[in-house]
Amino acid sequence: MNGPLRDVFVCHCSVCARTHGGPAFYSACERDDLELTESRALRWHHHDGAERGFCGACGGRLFWSRPGRTTISIAAGSLDPPTGLHTAQHIFVDDAGDWEAPPPAG
Repeated sequence: MNGPLRDVFVCHCSVCARTHGGPAFYSACERDDLELTESRALRWHHHDGAERGFCGACGGRLFWSRPGRTTISIAAGSLDPPTGLHTAQHIFVDDAGDWEAPPPAG
């Protein structure tokens, strides 16, 4: 990483629930600040105007972005600790599964 990471957004949308098995936790950075040290197994899936990067070896979801954006979201669980990041907000909460506990207020 050659620049700052945004604090974590927790996404409760139905797409994240289907691809991650539940809410997805994403940080983000400027696309130009992302430096991959290894990308042989990296694969991209384009759907509904978004691009998602995943590991072709294990299937892990790693990145999310929309074409034309200057930022790219990075799965927080893929970052080596300590990250110093905090949960900044929950998004698409109205789409959360009925099995999810409500996110904390505030």
